Amino acid sequence: MAKIILVGGGSASGKTYVIEQVIQKLDSKNVTHFSIDDYYKDLSYMPLEERKLQNFDHPKAFDWKLMKTQLIALKNDQEVEKPTYDYVLHNRATKTVKVKPNKLIIVEGIMALVNKDVRELGDLKIFINASRERRLVRRIERDKIQRGRDDQSILNQYFNTVQPMYEEIIGPSQYYADLIVNNDGYDNKSIDVICAVLNSILNEIK
Repeated sequence: MAKIILVGGGSASGKTYVIEQVIQKLDSKNVTHFSIDDYYKDLSYMPLEERKLQNFDHPKAFDWKLMKTQLIALKNDQEVEKPTYDYVLHNRATKTVKVKPNKLIIVEGIMALVNKDVRELGDLKIFINASRERRLVRRIERDKIQRGRDDQSILNQYFNTVQPMYEEIIGPSQYYADLIVNNDGYDNKSIDVICAVLNSILNEIK
């Protein structure tokens, strides 16, 4: 039976970077990794300009029912057809991806530890922590390069929804974590710590 690893943390706390580094050090053929962002609700019925104004940092933005159903299927060694997300269009993409069950299913995203039903499916819950200043700098760099957004739109979204939702919902979710690691700088031991824990889980599965 697959083990579900949930990885939460604030936007641009370095969740994806940390997990990708971890997977490189692990036996990657035993690990499947994807983002909770793929489970944003389908907003095709909205014009693009209206979609841009939505609060994507609130639990209501996610399709929790579908996420729970697919995680249960993966946990029971069943293949799923996972949705994908288009950050430019602010909407679920038409493309889906087949995800096969694996020994470790790592699911990361800002809301990974927020929803009770999903949280209870996690065999290990990790929270990646980073300072507010570091997260803002990283988000500006990421959204300009990867998502084609300008400085003003990034700052507006950050101060209107991202940071307020972090303080109200995402930050407090760390209290559900089994492991909290800091990712404020570039030279830290968080990757080694997570690798050690996940290797231990893999050895138990074997």
